[in-house]
Amino acid sequence: MPELPEVETIRTALESYIVGKNIERVTVGLPRLVKNVSVLTFQQKTQGCTILGIRRRGKYLTLLLSGSVHVVIHLRMTGRLLYMDRLPAMMDYIHIYFRLNKGFLVYHDVRTFGGFWLVPITGMTGIDGYDSLGPDGNSPKFTATYLYRLVQKRKSTIKAVLLDQKVVAGLGNIYVDEALFLAKIRPDEKANVLSLHACKVLHEAINQVLTQGISHGGTTIRDYVNGIGKKGSHQHFLQVYGKEGSPCPRCGHTIQYIKLGGRGTHFCPLCQRRKGR
Repeated sequence: MPELPEVETIRTALESYIVGKNIERVTVGLPRLVKNVSVLTFQQKTQGCTILGIRRRGKYLTLLLSGSVHVVIHLRMTGRLLYMDRLPAMMDYIHIYFRLNKGFLVYHDVRTFGGFWLVPITGMTGIDGYDSLGPDGNSPKFTATYLYRLVQKRKSTIKAVLLDQKVVAGLGNIYVDEALFLAKIRPDEKANVLSLHACKVLHEAINQVLTQGISHGGTTIRDYVNGIGKKGSHQHFLQVYGKEGSPCPRCGHTIQYIKLGGRGTHFCPLCQRRKGR
């Protein structure tokens, strides 16, 4: 699933191509991807509008339109949002597309877990999971003190806490494993044992891995490409994610892989210590 750096990279890539363009026609090939209104309403409310901007919160993207509505999009596991000069000859997995006055904004999704919501410009309501989002992982509102206060109330593992979008928006498996490695905290550590110092180190690590991920254009493991079809390069800079059996880049011990809360998890058992420091 695209995480904050990937969704932000998609946003910035699309911005120069779609902002200022008019939506001439909307084609929906898979109606269940439109979550909260009928396909006809979705088409009628968006056709004729100008795209004024594209915004991100957590893993959600929002098309800001000139009419009375915005369009909120979540890519889920394999969704791609792409600008194309023309539609491809092979339309497999292209389920929704916006014909613009120049080019197309295309939604491609192999597993079709993504979603589109039509929302009034007066409020972002009725979007699955959106109302309960915590602050973005790279937001000024996400501070070490905020993190410390939250973890004190949690008996679950620190990885489970960081994956909870109600706590911090935008983090997923890749960047959580990387941040915990950088902070030298085991992913299966109980969250409520972390000290304020440990939370400060972790907060700094989260900011660092997100910044690096964005600067490298995101992480392409399988499906991810940015808004113009370009792969990211952050996969070449990962320290532990996907590195099971390899030597730890910090201490040389073997990187381990475990299942934690049903999620594949990578860490170094030697230099990622237990107990808050």
